[in-house]
Amino acid sequence: MSTVLVQQLIEAGVHFGHRASRWNPKMRPYIYARRNLIHIIDVRETIRGMLRAKKYLGQVASGGSLVLFVGTKKQAAESVEREAARCKMPYVSERWLGGSLTNFRTIRSRLTRLEELDKLMAGEELHTYSKKMQSALKREYRKMLRNLNGIRQLNRLPECLVVVDPKKEHNAVDEARKLGITVVALIDTDSDPDLVDLPIPCNDDSVRSIELVLKQLADAIIEGNASSEAFAGQGAAKDAEPAKV
Repeated sequence: MSTVLVQQLIEAGVHFGHRASRWNPKMRPYIYARRNLIHIIDVRETIRGMLRAKKYLGQVASGGSLVLFVGTKKQAAESVEREAARCKMPYVSERWLGGSLTNFRTIRSRLTRLEELDKLMAGEELHTYSKKMQSALKREYRKMLRNLNGIRQLNRLPECLVVVDPKKEHNAVDEARKLGITVVALIDTDSDPDLVDLPIPCNDDSVRSIELVLKQLADAIIEGNASSEAFAGQGAAKDAEPAKV
């Protein structure tokens, strides 16, 4: 971990936790001090958690599995969308739909419906409907886009969730735990680290803190994807070699 990144983490305020009165005692190992009624997160623990998560996510991506980014709070939504798109992974940034994991078959059927509406909106068939029906279909399409657009590529269950603030996203975390899906989480001093597999203690309310940590995680996924593609390319080249007589 470069000293430049450490400085960036500090400048982004990753070490600022919540008011001490709101803390979860299970976060004690990750807290460095208490200053002016605020808990200060130990940046060394942030770095350790981030390195563990990056190593794991790189392995997941290199194996061709999916990572689902989840962050619906306003401070996180934009970074979640940007970094998930950058590493070509699905995301939820608007609202977690109950059953997104535990009732996956229903979610897949809704995604199929979204694809049908895509084609309808792009073609001429829409104009064959009455004005009232067109309005209803457009309304349905807008709603489905808002809730499902980020998970279009979720054609199978993810191997892992990357969650910003597991306390807020408790429904997503609960579903993942029921299915044995690994949870990587940006976790502040008010949350329970025992509910996630790979906690990254940090300020989960600061836009700069969130975007910096998510960028690091997305970079690891991109590297994992690249190694997976390189391996696949080598395999294809090997298959294409003429057999020796």
